[in-house]
Amino acid sequence: MPSANGYRFHPEAWAELEAADDWYFARSIDASIEFLSSLDQALEEISDAPLRWPAYLYGTHRYLLARFPFSVVYLDDNDWLLLIAIAHSKRRPGYWKGRL
Repeated sequence: MPSANGYRFHPEAWAELEAADDWYFARSIDASIEFLSSLDQALEEISDAPLRWPAYLYGTHRYLLARFPFSVVYLDDNDWLLLIAIAHSKRRPGYWKGRL
């Protein structure tokens, strides 16, 4: 089924994704695959119904990954979803505010 919205990564969000995947890959190829699969599922669900997840900081929404300590922080502008951060749960909330 096609997604309702497309999405774009903020360059720093993409860098966070790569850094997280590199960390998992260095420890276990299986963990890396599971992380990327979990993230792919999250992006599909967000694209299908972006307002399903609660409002978060600064007008964003946040999707919490179930098996990994990360969340996807995004803005919904009706045509595109802008992925602001792939945020580790131990980082200071809102550290990505300058990306808006």
